[in-house]
Amino acid sequence: MYRSPLLRMFGAAVVCAALAGVAMVANQAPPTGARMTTAAEKFLGTLSPEQKKAATFAYDDPHRTAWFFTPQQDKAKQSTRKGLRFDGLNDKQKAAAMELLRTGLSDSGYQQVETIMSLESILADLEGSKGAMTRNPTWYFVSVFGEPSNTGSWGWRIEGHHFSTSFTLEKGEVLSPAPMMFGANPAEVRDGPKKGLRTLPEAEDTAKKLIASLNDEQKKVAVQAKQLPEINEGFADAKVGAPLGIPAEKLNDSQKELLTAVINAYANRMPNDVAKAERDRLKDAGFDKVHFAYCVEADKPGKPYTYRVQGPTFVVEFVNVQADSAKNPANHIHSSWRRLPMDFGLKAK
Repeated sequence: MYRSPLLRMFGAAVVCAALAGVAMVANQAPPTGARMTTAAEKFLGTLSPEQKKAATFAYDDPHRTAWFFTPQQDKAKQSTRKGLRFDGLNDKQKAAAMELLRTGLSDSGYQQVETIMSLESILADLEGSKGAMTRNPTWYFVSVFGEPSNTGSWGWRIEGHHFSTSFTLEKGEVLSPAPMMFGANPAEVRDGPKKGLRTLPEAEDTAKKLIASLNDEQKKVAVQAKQLPEINEGFADAKVGAPLGIPAEKLNDSQKELLTAVINAYANRMPNDVAKAERDRLKDAGFDKVHFAYCVEADKPGKPYTYRVQGPTFVVEFVNVQADSAKNPANHIHSSWRRLPMDFGLKAK
């Protein structure tokens, strides 16, 4: 019987955690929820009254679920996002904001976000002053919902172009780490001093290996007639419908390992304990119920493609169909981890 690497990972993690606990109880790091509370309190404590007014919202404010990874600018190319923008922060305040961001990401996830933000400078150079959008690596926004606490309910979000992460907490624990969206334009830098840079390689390479491993009969189930739709921003509901494609139970052991690697490419953006909680939810719901679907238009320039990994508790969405700002086809990624049936710890409608 196949035993998913996800499950093997859990067993190894339990052993390692037990050994580490004996030797390092006194130095054990606080859980992510507690670190988020501390970091949010520290960040808010650095703000002026005017800044705090821009950064804070009631827990039930509609803005909490109105998340966006697209530019969100008006005809004058001014941002229309709510929240407190990074370019209005001094060095101490920005450091506190980035420390809050760090609590919501693994080390590798944090590095990817720094790269995503830096790509705005490349876009500014490529598009110039006549570009349709303002490109600015400091146009990222912080929002805190409710009062940070280890006893009540609250949340926070940091987002801007091609990045959005939202966390909902309850009684000191992370209730939901979704939606979490990472994008990259260009997906691969094709020219200039950063030529060859790929921001999200694992989200592409693992899926391509899985696709290449499928036999003709499996492809008949997994391949979709048209590209999967764009990620549904602005709402708590991913609106993906019933699972599409081939279920994990129809894959062989090596293919299941590749599917696990695709899932880990997204879960590994999160802090270890949060990622483990998401994997535990997946395990409890049943790995064999996870479906994989994709579409590749091999006859088009750049071979645009999309894929989706969907289980009872989550959905991963990947879209690479747009040209980058240098007009290279299919070199512009959107990728996300969403909770099912709803993000933000909300119940199904």
